[in-house]
Formats: sequence, C-alpha cells, structure tokens
Amino acid sequence: MRSPRELMVAYTTAIADPEATAALFADDGVIELPYLTSIGRPPRIAGPDEIRAFIVGLLEMVPDFGFDHVEVFIDTPDQAFGEYSVERRTVTGRPFSQLYAGRLVAAQGKIQLLRESLDLVRAARAVLPNGVADIPA
Repeated sequence: MRSPRELMVAYTTAIADPEATAALFADDGVIELPYLTSIGRPPRIAGPDEIRAFIVGLLEMVPDFGFDHVEVFIDTPDQAFGEYSVERRTVTGRPFSQLYAGRLVAAQGKIQLLRESLDLVRAARAVLPNGVADIPA
C-alpha cells in the first residue's frame, strides 16, 4: 500500500496522464481547489471520472503540463503536505507559472482528498481569454 508521501510523488509524476492520475484516487476521492471559484471554476472535483475529465481539460489548456521541484514537507501515516511548481506555456503561448501547495489525505493506499492552493491571478492571466479582466466581480 502506498504511503501519503508516495501518493503525492505518484500524483505529481503522473499528472500528464489523466488515467493514471485518476487511478490514484479512491472511488470517493476528491480534489479541492477552493479558490477556483474566484475565476468562475468549480472548486471541487469528485471521483475518478471527474478527476480524469479535469486533468484532460487542464492538458487542453497546458498541453505539456507537469510538476517540477516537488518537495514533501510533512508526511504522517495518513497525510502529506508538499509544494510543487509548474513552468509551462498555455496553448495560446501565455506563461503558466505556479507554485502549488497541496495537502493529501490517504486511506488504504489511495488519495481520499487532495486540497491544493495556487496563485489565481497568475492562473487568470494564463487561462482566461482576457486575463484578469475576466475575473467575475
């Protein structure tokens, strides 16, 4: 059975493969990106099918998406916390530069919860058609 640290490393390694990424999650596993609501996106992705679709959508925006410089700072028997960065370009050529912070909760060798935060101003600049001008009021 994979430890939380191993799951975080596997997640950050497999992110460009939607099927492999979704397989790391429990049937009721969730990715939460609570601040995505600020740019008009859903903050919760639940279950392997939604997670797979979310990753497919991410790869449509940033085709060579991948995490760099992964560091796991906290590792307990059921949780891990780490940071991982991204330095890529979107399909429109805009820079997609992020530092993610992620808290992973694991049970029985699967991800139950992955709660991530990121810089939404940078995300808006990268993926919204008019950048920060498209952030909902």
